[in-house]
Amino acid sequence: MEKTESNTQSVQPNQKSVRLHYIDWVRLLATLGVFLYHATRPFSNLEGFIKNDEVSTVVTVIFLILLGPFGMPLFFMMAGASSRFALMRRTGRQFAIERIKRLAIPFVVGSILLTPLQIYMVWIYNGWYEGSFLAFIPTFIENLPGPAISELFNPSIFEAYGIHLWFLGFLFSFSLISLPIFLWLKKDSGMRFIAILAGLWERRGGIFLFILPIMLVRLILQPLFPVYTSWSDFVFFLIFFIYGYVIYSDERFMNVVRRDWKFALIIGIASTLVIIAVAAAGLAVEWSANPEILGFYLTWSLISINGWCWVIVALYVATRLLDFKNRWLEYGQVAILPFYVFHQPVIFAISLYVLKRDAGILVKLLVLVLSSFMVTLILYEFIIKRLKPMRTLFGMKPKLSKT
Repeated sequence: MEKTESNTQSVQPNQKSVRLHYIDWVRLLATLGVFLYHATRPFSNLEGFIKNDEVSTVVTVIFLILLGPFGMPLFFMMAGASSRFALMRRTGRQFAIERIKRLAIPFVVGSILLTPLQIYMVWIYNGWYEGSFLAFIPTFIENLPGPAISELFNPSIFEAYGIHLWFLGFLFSFSLISLPIFLWLKKDSGMRFIAILAGLWERRGGIFLFILPIMLVRLILQPLFPVYTSWSDFVFFLIFFIYGYVIYSDERFMNVVRRDWKFALIIGIASTLVIIAVAAAGLAVEWSANPEILGFYLTWSLISINGWCWVIVALYVATRLLDFKNRWLEYGQVAILPFYVFHQPVIFAISLYVLKRDAGILVKLLVLVLSSFMVTLILYEFIIKRLKPMRTLFGMKPKLSKT
């Protein structure tokens, strides 16, 4: 069995460090949620690389409307929390080197090896290209973003080159951008600032004041940068990343989460119902895309409130139900990064065969989800995990350690 070092330990003065297993569970379950999001997206009403002829409103509501507003914010918040615990045992330089190994290298390698293959499969599926993969490479290179500064100096470049690996590009960028802030927060002046924030958080309703920065980002940047993974998303997720560090720097933050989660649940449910009503009325696309109407600002305000409230609820539920360790968690902690890197190319490859078959949408969905999950795990278990160069390239320790 492989050993993994802890990145989620809570250390209080004169106390023994305690592993917060629920943070590991949330990261693992969030990764599985991303997998389900990508595996079911071909059956949704939204645009995508590969689409099934028949789509389902139910799939759209469950995986894209209900989980979409808070899934990635929760993911980045937990990444920020992990950074907090990592910096308890590492210097800033050690932290940066570790992030290069764990995030930057897998992003670059994955982009070089997997992105051309994914684009090739998308073009083949949609009938945009006929021919071998090797013959497709020049066409792929011609369609990459050009040298224009406007294209390169934009966080959406991570998605353009890495497709689903944009998450690793964002996370690496956040780690470097936030490192000076995090190092300052470890100092006395930074801890005093955190204490002030914790005092505001403790007041009734204070937990909802933290919605304001993320809401302002959406209202100001979304009209200017509406493209997914552009600056509006970048700054939005960066705030959640920093929040994750801050929340686990003082016990009072989580105490308030346990106290006020019911209020967040009520607001979360109410805002979700409104979002569903807007979507059912056929107004969601226009309202979310047209900054010249009031509905645009109402929609993005609502999405910000909804995402924050469900993140709070998810944190509370995790503390109550997931603060334990078992062999599945141990396995998942090691497999999580390679699984994330390879899951979407596997989904695309299987989609080429499954979606063209004459079968019902439920059958196709189940076959695609289950087969993609199993094939990705097989790739990890029998290739990536067992080859030392592959382990290094995809963010794992290069050597197996034995118990």
